[in-house]
Amino acid sequence: MGAPAGPAAAAGLDRRLAVLLAMAMFVLVVDTSLMNVSISAVVRDLGTTVSGVQSAIALEALVSAAFILVGSKVGDLVGRKRAYVLGLLGYATGALAMTFAQSLTAIVVLWAVVGGLGASLLLPSMQSLVHGNFTGPAQKKVYALVGASASIAAAVGPLIGGFLTTYLSWRVAFALEAVVIAVVLSGIRRVRDVPYTGDRSVDVVGAVLSALAMGGIVLGVLVWQEGGEAVGALLAVGAVALVALVRWLLRRERTDRPVLIDPGLFRSPLFRVGVSQQMLQQIALGGAMIALPIFLQMVLEYDAMAAGLSLAPLSLSMFAVALLAGRRAGTRRPADLVLAGFALLVVGIAALLPVVPRATSGWALALPLVVAGSGLGLLVSQLNNYTLSPVSEERVSEAAGVNSAAGSFGLSFGLAVAGALMLGALAVGFTSQASASSVLDPEQQQQVARALEDDAQLMSNTQLAELLADEPPDVQDEIVRINTEVRPRALQVALLVPLAVGLAGVVGALRMRRLPDPRPGSAAEGAAFG
Repeated sequence: MGAPAGPAAAAGLDRRLAVLLAMAMFVLVVDTSLMNVSISAVVRDLGTTVSGVQSAIALEALVSAAFILVGSKVGDLVGRKRAYVLGLLGYATGALAMTFAQSLTAIVVLWAVVGGLGASLLLPSMQSLVHGNFTGPAQKKVYALVGASASIAAAVGPLIGGFLTTYLSWRVAFALEAVVIAVVLSGIRRVRDVPYTGDRSVDVVGAVLSALAMGGIVLGVLVWQEGGEAVGALLAVGAVALVALVRWLLRRERTDRPVLIDPGLFRSPLFRVGVSQQMLQQIALGGAMIALPIFLQMVLEYDAMAAGLSLAPLSLSMFAVALLAGRRAGTRRPADLVLAGFALLVVGIAALLPVVPRATSGWALALPLVVAGSGLGLLVSQLNNYTLSPVSEERVSEAAGVNSAAGSFGLSFGLAVAGALMLGALAVGFTSQASASSVLDPEQQQQVARALEDDAQLMSNTQLAELLADEPPDVQDEIVRINTEVRPRALQVALLVPLAVGLAGVVGALRMRRLPDPRPGSAAEGAAFG
């Protein structure tokens, strides 16, 4: 396994350690994708319900989000390397539970709760360990590799899960996940732990408020995504808890008492803009990742495998550009690369808008996806390093926790907003077209409106034809025609989310260009956090 990485090794690039950290990030991101594409098979094999499995998925996202800021502090108290190991073991527990589960209860307890707690430890500790084990250009390269690994996992996860679930078993997919975690743990001796020298007191009230804030906001977003009720009340609880957390932290800081997160982090323009840009990037990725697979599967009627292959230009260009940009770290200003990244993202998404109504195969999307993927690759190669490199070792866990929380929230928010807009546009368009139809009589028009009000969803024309089998042929043809016209418009509306967020990112990048470039480590602390 090799000797532990020491200070001398940290100054260079330990390639094996970099790959192991990237593998850990890949597993973390791909886990939920595997679960999403396995829902039907899990329901069938365990004799449970779709809503039960979906609840487990939502619970895992909720637990990881609610405790991620607490997890960053736990890393300080027990050691970042130990928190990293505990996070990996939590994920391994969840993967093994899925491999051998005989009931939904095991999935809820071991995959959702234990795995969710593992994620809350793993994500901030991993970023802290990159910060502590690599410096200078090597640190930028590893941040780029880890970021690229996360992005490609989000893009190819459904493809991997779809292939394994279709041709082998969903249990094999999770067993392989456990094997990857075992490989990552086999190289743990290469990780150099960085001792925490700050105050070791625990801010219990801050921890509770952070869990309520993140949990309330993310639960509200998840409920919104599923079309549930009480969204406003949940978001309000999260927002109130967030305001209370900010006031609590400021009050504790004024009295020089230990805090969960040092408010001084947010006084740094570099940190604020870095976290904001990270969240925008993830909102854009979430919006694209709900709109594009739906287009491929519902409009072009591709199966999961063909849809995944059609998205390969996005994921592969993202991965390749992130690695290339990371390898050439230091030759360009980070702000310039972030500006180029958001600009390419905007150009790629804008090019998709006119293609969507005309595309007859996934090949029509290839060039815009390469452009958008190249932009995302530039972003993932820069933003983590930009945000965290100026932070001192004492504060890096807190900063990584905030950075991770912003990214997790951004991805959930992008998925929810784009999905809600898409279904809303579908319902409005379908109802409008049905009302204007000369083929459908008034009673049929009302039936269409009621059906959409109860269960608006995108359907392929094949699915719709099966549903309308008992209707007269002219009614079938009319509703299929309306569906054919309305779906691309609804998908175009969903793509406006990553487009608008990309434009906001361009504005943020212009601001970044007016700031000084971050300087690594605590030497920059006076300038960055003074």
